[in-house]
This record gives sequence, structure tokens and C-alpha cells, in this order.
Amino acid sequence: MNTHRAYIPAFSNEGITFGCNPLGKWFMRETAINSRLVEQGMIENGQRVLDLGCGTATLSILIKKSQPGADVIGIDRDRKIIEVAELKTRKKGVNIPLFDAVVFDLPCRDNYFDRVFASMLFHHLATKDKILAAKEMYRILKPGGELHIADFGRPQHVLMALIARITRHFEEVDDNIQGLLPHIIYAADFEHIETTMELMTIFGTISLLRAKKPR
Repeated sequence: MNTHRAYIPAFSNEGITFGCNPLGKWFMRETAINSRLVEQGMIENGQRVLDLGCGTATLSILIKKSQPGADVIGIDRDRKIIEVAELKTRKKGVNIPLFDAVVFDLPCRDNYFDRVFASMLFHHLATKDKILAAKEMYRILKPGGELHIADFGRPQHVLMALIARITRHFEEVDDNIQGLLPHIIYAADFEHIETTMELMTIFGTISLLRAKKPR
């Protein structure tokens, strides 16, 4: 897409935003993706953790339950989604402050978080906003802090490439499926960028990335 927008809704349709949570669980292997992200994050007691683009707080809750001693915060640009997430966290009995803000202008202090997670966020951003978002993530992480991402990546084989050709008509995935997301993260001055896992889904290949802010 050439048109610049701050946020591209799922399948370019605001009306199905609330349907994406079960969609992710059933078709995007959300449970496996989130579990792997939390595992590779190696979150420790007392660390500050941000779930960016938290949606209905599925990952936020998993993070908090995996390490109750961590301070977990969720941010999403959609106030209605945040309200759903607040109900969900109360039902789960976990204390997770939730805020609405845009990813490329975060109301967070410099060098504040030990971990930042962004699960299925980047493909909702135009390329220029992906770059701005990566720079914001770098700014708010402590030196030595880590960024953990799950998003569409380069197709693993012909079948995934065919699926990606369909998905690209609905989502901002062109730079993702070209394998450019690690380069965007690198351009924000992160180091030790690596793809830790690739998962096949009916919508395309999902890549898990890890990167570190230099000390």
C-alpha cells in the first residue's frame, strides 16, 4: 500500500477487529506463538515488561502468569480493545495496567523497560511507521534490554509463498515477506538480531525475532 496510515486494521477492515482474537487462536497458532515468545524472553522477577499492541491482553496475561513478580504493562492504540482487555485481566485476577497510545509516539520514559514484546503488530503499520515504531522500542528499552517480535516473515517454501501473495492484498506485509523486518530493526540500532523460529499458518509464515539494545 502506498497510502500512509497510522494503523492498518486486520484485513483492512475496522469492523472485524474484535473477531481477530478467536481468529488468531484458531488459525494463527496464537498459543504456540505467544508461549514461545514468553519462553525466549526469559523474564525475571522485578523486570519491567511492555506488551506493545496488546489487543485483548492475551500475551500480557501469559507474561504475568509466567513471572508474577514482573511489572507488566500493555499498550494498544484502540480504546475499545483496551476496555475489553481490562475486563479480561480482572476476570483472570491479574494486575496489568493498560493504556491506549500509538506505537510510534509512546508515553514511556527512555531506558525504562527490560523487555518489549510486539506480537503480530508490525504488519498493521506502513513501512515508515514500522521504522518509527522500532526506534521508539529502542528508546524505551534499557541498555541490554531485549525486543521480542512475532510477525509475518519470508515464506519458507512455495506453498507459503502462494499464501503470502493472497495475504499481501489485505495486510501491510510486503516488507515482511521480503524478509526486511530484521533490517528495519537493525536500522533502529538494535544488535544480535536473530530469527528464533518460523511457524506455518494458513495465512503465511510467522517469524519470531529477538534483538537486543546495546549496553
